[in-house]
Amino acid sequence: MTFNDILLMRHELLLTAVMLLVLIVDLFATGNNRKLIIPLALVMFLIITVVGFLPAQYGKLFGGMYETSGTTILMKNVLNIAVFIIFLQSVAWLKLEENKQKLAEYFVLILSTLIGMNLMISSGDFLMLYIGLETATIPLAALAAYTHHQTKSAEAGIKLILSSALSSGIMLYGISMVYGTTGSVSFTEVALNWANAPLQMLAFLFFFAGMAFKISLVPFHLWTADVYEGAPVNVTSYLSVVSKGSAAFVLMLVLFRVFPSIVDHWQKVLYAIAVLTMTIGNLFALRQQNLKRFLAFSSIAQAGFILLGIIGASSLGMTTVIFFVLAYVFTNLAAFGVLSAISAATGKENMADYNGLYQTNPRLSLLLMLAMFSLAGIPPVAGFFGKFFLFTSAASKGFYWLVFIAVVNATISLYYYLLPVKAMFINKNENPIPSFRSDFYTKAGLLLAAAGTLAIGMLSIGYEYIASFSFGLQ
Repeated sequence: MTFNDILLMRHELLLTAVMLLVLIVDLFATGNNRKLIIPLALVMFLIITVVGFLPAQYGKLFGGMYETSGTTILMKNVLNIAVFIIFLQSVAWLKLEENKQKLAEYFVLILSTLIGMNLMISSGDFLMLYIGLETATIPLAALAAYTHHQTKSAEAGIKLILSSALSSGIMLYGISMVYGTTGSVSFTEVALNWANAPLQMLAFLFFFAGMAFKISLVPFHLWTADVYEGAPVNVTSYLSVVSKGSAAFVLMLVLFRVFPSIVDHWQKVLYAIAVLTMTIGNLFALRQQNLKRFLAFSSIAQAGFILLGIIGASSLGMTTVIFFVLAYVFTNLAAFGVLSAISAATGKENMADYNGLYQTNPRLSLLLMLAMFSLAGIPPVAGFFGKFFLFTSAASKGFYWLVFIAVVNATISLYYYLLPVKAMFINKNENPIPSFRSDFYTKAGLLLAAAGTLAIGMLSIGYEYIASFSFGLQ
């Protein structure tokens, strides 16, 4: 193994280096010097994000356990963009008195989970996939309980770790059955030795159940709303965007690479799960008053739409999923960015608190309206084209009824996505949230999210734009 071979893991190596640097600075920093951790982490992670777009070699390491390709690098870059925006939006919250003594912990935990997600995306066998899964999951529970002095946050961490343990156990049992029936955990060898035996089909269902938990697919979604509500807003945005996006990427890659011989079977599973996830996510979102629970059920419904791209089982489907996740990153982080700014300044998170917000904070109101329009799929913003391309992928394979059900659900979602808009612009409030000014980092994060939402939407008007996302898909 040469140095060039090791550089195949440049994403993971750079993240590890930044994580260690933050820990070292935290060890020697005292008093106000601890504040230097924030700009240091931001600058270093920005460098990682930029480096991720530089040309890279493709190949395999550790006997095929780790693989890189144009697809995996593109997926990692999408996650890096999301994490950078989340870091920017987290600064105001991190500077609160209750968080000043644990700045390094936040960045270290985020980077740890991101390393695990990168390993999952680049995994070439089930062993590496499971190692990455656990590396990503355990720090997530600590993040959910980050404000452990608050009962809801502590409960969120406990619920997440217990639910994750159960789902990971189910997945590991399925992986053990795959090994027992094929004699290997390598994706390539498992695909070659797959015989559609009853025990193997049961193993697939166990594996799918474990991944469905990570994406919050119905009926594996019950943990989502409680954990999202209890966790800090910025952690909730990370769970909603980065964790869900990486799990969707991994599920898609494994289905396409390992289980192509049973595509007819898993398409039927995805069909039923997609219908349930879109419908139940929308119906429960209708009744939510807490905005974090509102966005939790919204993310469940969006996960159902993601399945429309995966069910296509084609390069077009893969391209549309990556495109949709990128659009979802900017859109959802725009919504969570507004929620984070208001929560850090006032502590208010209920929809009724946003009544009359436009009177005092017009810019935040307009940004949240933009995010709601994009999530609802109203043109010409990014969310519309993300859903349109997913519908196109599913329809190209003849899933017309599924597309019809998805369109009906998208129509239903228009109602509840407009509720926050109605609260801000129409509902009267004698004492709206006072006007306040966000810091530079928050403004930068909100600006990036808004710019991404608008730019992707405008550029997507030309269909050739999505075709450009297929570069390097292998």
